[in-house]
Amino acid sequence: MRVGTEESAVVLLEAVPRHASSIWTRAYLRLLLSGDTICALLACVCVLSVRLIYGAYIPPEEFLLGFALVAAWPVALRVGGAYRQRANGEGTDEFKAVFNGGVGLMAAVAIGAYATQTAIARSFVMAMLPLALLSTLFFRYRMRKRLHRRRAVGDYMRQVIAVGHRESILDLVMQFRRQPYHGMRVVGACLPQDRMDADLDGIPVLGDFAEVADVVAHTRADAVAVLACPELDGSALRRLAWSLEATRTDLFVAPALMDVAGPRISIRPVAGMPLLHVEHPEFDGGRQFVKSVFDRVVAGAAVLLLALPLLAIALLIRMTSQGPALFHQTRVGRRGKEFQVVKFRTMVVDAERLKGSLINSNEFDGVLFKIRNDPRITRVGAFLRRYSLDELPQLLNVVRGEMSLVGPRPPLPEEVAQYGTDVRRRLVVKPGMTGLWQVSGRSDLSWEESVRLDLRYVENWSLILDLQILWKTWSVVTRGEGAY
Repeated sequence: MRVGTEESAVVLLEAVPRHASSIWTRAYLRLLLSGDTICALLACVCVLSVRLIYGAYIPPEEFLLGFALVAAWPVALRVGGAYRQRANGEGTDEFKAVFNGGVGLMAAVAIGAYATQTAIARSFVMAMLPLALLSTLFFRYRMRKRLHRRRAVGDYMRQVIAVGHRESILDLVMQFRRQPYHGMRVVGACLPQDRMDADLDGIPVLGDFAEVADVVAHTRADAVAVLACPELDGSALRRLAWSLEATRTDLFVAPALMDVAGPRISIRPVAGMPLLHVEHPEFDGGRQFVKSVFDRVVAGAAVLLLALPLLAIALLIRMTSQGPALFHQTRVGRRGKEFQVVKFRTMVVDAERLKGSLINSNEFDGVLFKIRNDPRITRVGAFLRRYSLDELPQLLNVVRGEMSLVGPRPPLPEEVAQYGTDVRRRLVVKPGMTGLWQVSGRSDLSWEESVRLDLRYVENWSLILDLQILWKTWSVVTRGEGAY
């Protein structure tokens, strides 16, 4: 074995790790357990106190029942999966587990009381448990943010050995470095025996495919990520899983079909074989109708709510530079249909004419034209761009049905003219005011990264995903990162 010196959709073969991350994992789970119990206790005390303040008589058995529910709260969350390691820091999975556990306990108490004809105060089911659920979700959200901050500086990370070809490993390393909140750090790589390199962008190559188990034992890694490669077929993966059982090392396997996840993928047994079934994305029909109605209602309400701030921004632009406050530009929408996007003007009036003289200063590595310190941007425009205020008039495009609140970035016609077949896939849905590109780096992303994120959204869009992106957009925009 040679000793020296990250976003794929994965299928997890679950195991319980006992490696470098086990110490902080146990401490973190104890902290979650304590916090969840305190949330339930505070909810119980709050409800009982309100009843006492309003003069209600509370028999002793109700006090006992209340504190029994406090003790049952972390048990219910555990049954719901809220203390699984792989859910730590992953907002959707963690919140879903907490919600399922809390709702399950509420249902069990209500059904149990009805079935046994036990007189249980309605305040426990209608107030205490819902309050405990809300406070626990808030506590988990704060803990998740704290965990992400620690991971951003390299703490609380899981050590991963990447197995595959050079290009796929480099892509995995890049994704993990760009999104450290997932808690994964590649500490070593295993390559095909005939393609061994000294290192991969600082990641040491420690062995070949036959030495994965030895590499894990040497590095005490927490997980192995196997990327799609023809050398590792079903038999080889099965033998690898067996070799990792003794150390209880997690095994992640990336399917060959990348960037497709969520409800579109399911594993179905056919003729004794587990086959990965991939459903086609839905671009028309009921779900698209719901998305369209949601977009227009929310955008229309936002226009009414922000009418005065929008007017103030328009006046500020007119007073500080010559030209109109609004900027209209031809963009390409769904199925290649062109439309006029509306934005606040952030550049001088003759910006398009000056673009030709700045071509050599382009800092983007694809068909886009971006300059970090673009001399055409006005002082007010720089502020508007930093916080994406210049894009607020696009709410009118959403109301007209030309854009969506969430979707791929709306491209220029000259950009579309350079698209290859794969990139044109972005045009099967409406462009959006925000999207995965907005919450994953904005203008700091490379052309390939922005395309990959747009295509991933196209393949996996859902209203729930839209809501998640809208929630994250607020945080990204207020920090002003990656905008220029």
